[in-house]
Amino acid sequence: MADAENQEDTDYLEQEVEEEEAAVEEATEENQEEEVILDTSVAKLKEVQDKEFVEVRLPADVVAEAQQAWQTFIGSASSREAAGEAIYAALFDSAPSLQSLFKTARSVMAMRFMNGLNSIISSAASPSALKTQVETLGFQHLDLEVTIPRVVIFRDAIIDLFDMELGARFTSKAKLGFLVVLNYVGGAYIYIRREYAGRIKIINSSWRTANNKAADFIDVGEVAEGEGVEGEGGAEGEGDATTVKAEETNA
Repeated sequence: MADAENQEDTDYLEQEVEEEEAAVEEATEENQEEEVILDTSVAKLKEVQDKEFVEVRLPADVVAEAQQAWQTFIGSASSREAAGEAIYAALFDSAPSLQSLFKTARSVMAMRFMNGLNSIISSAASPSALKTQVETLGFQHLDLEVTIPRVVIFRDAIIDLFDMELGARFTSKAKLGFLVVLNYVGGAYIYIRREYAGRIKIINSSWRTANNKAADFIDVGEVAEGEGVEGEGGAEGEGDATTVKAEETNA
């Protein structure tokens, strides 16, 4: 009987070991699949992708070093305005032709670059938050004709600026982070403009047409009301004249 109990204990322990090994193996496979997905996302975004706009999950260490580089860059400037000015100068010094795309004052445009990059880099750790932020910015820039060559110019100008300002503190992972994020943003801008700009123009045109028709109805109503008042006034005037004439005749 003792042998039977020992055998049961042995079988139970072996079963536990097998279950633990299966759990470890499953977790390992899931981690490997996730790493493959992350590697695929990073490899794909080494180029500007404008055929789709989906959530993208980036490696945590790449995002962390990119965010650290961004904070270091901001901290090294005398102010956020100065940091924005440095970004503006780097962009338009490398491609003066792009200045024609922006009609806003330099100081205002510099802060927009600064705030836009800050919101994008800050959201990079969350796929959904990053997509939402980029989508919002994309709709705000529908009037800009964004192209892949222009995205590359902007991306390279930012990376070269950080390389020059931060030196060794701009690590290879930080550089990779900025590369894939800026490619993602640029591709999204192109995608949004191509897919949604036409629809928004149609909606705006329909809205203007509806407003114009409503204005026409209001104008017609006002004219009709005015004519009605004039008619009543004319009738009253004729009545008064008739009364006066009758009184004169009697007199």
